[in-house]
Amino acid sequence: MILFLLPDHDYDPTESAVPWAALRDAGIPVRFATPEGRVALADDRLVEQGFSFLSPLLMTRRDALHDYDRMREDPDFQSPLAYSDVVDAEVTGVVVPGGHAPGMKSMLESTTAQTIFGNAILAGKPVAAVCHGVLLAARAKDPSTGLSVLHDRQTTAVTATLELSAWNLTRLRLGTYYRTYPQTVQTEVTAALRNPHQFKRGPLLPQRDSATHLNRGFTVRDANYLSARWPGDCHRLAAEYRDLVLENRNAAR
Repeated sequence: MILFLLPDHDYDPTESAVPWAALRDAGIPVRFATPEGRVALADDRLVEQGFSFLSPLLMTRRDALHDYDRMREDPDFQSPLAYSDVVDAEVTGVVVPGGHAPGMKSMLESTTAQTIFGNAILAGKPVAAVCHGVLLAARAKDPSTGLSVLHDRQTTAVTATLELSAWNLTRLRLGTYYRTYPQTVQTEVTAALRNPHQFKRGPLLPQRDSATHLNRGFTVRDANYLSARWPGDCHRLAAEYRDLVLENRNAAR
């Protein structure tokens, strides 16, 4: 099974549901895991509340909301595992969506979730992380070295430019909503790498991709690990991760 790691709440609906839909529509089994095995819903500001006049820019797009509605109705979404109940041998791949609201910390700071991801990437299983989800990957340690499992990998994540731009647009009304931690995601992830040049920023002016315009997205693949920056990369991430899973399945036959 492909395992989606989710926090208690506050994850990004696009970064979870678009990859889920690509796998589900390809007939690939997907399960979910949350800190305590309770159903976890996405960040409601991205789904319902909105951002006043900034909503057209910052809220989740209609097609992703459709995928999120489908995902919420899935029986496996309604019966997630607890992190502590995950059996590594049953996991064939791991996906880590992002999100920036406070509830994300229940996943990002979980050593159990970090270990699940670390065991999968070190075992050569297909893994993917996007946006703040890359923090969990960077915090996962290789027990043989004590270093991050990304230490020798190329990766991307939400860039400082993207993170700080969203914060500056909203901070007068929402305060630190877009600042999960005092330092940016890019700063922490880069510090976990052997060389800062392993962090790939992508185009300075990102475009939102779609199911018909995958080339607008930006992803970085390093062997069995795939990463992306923000919701605007997730159609491309979803397609490439689906293909990575199928490639891995065919190679195992």
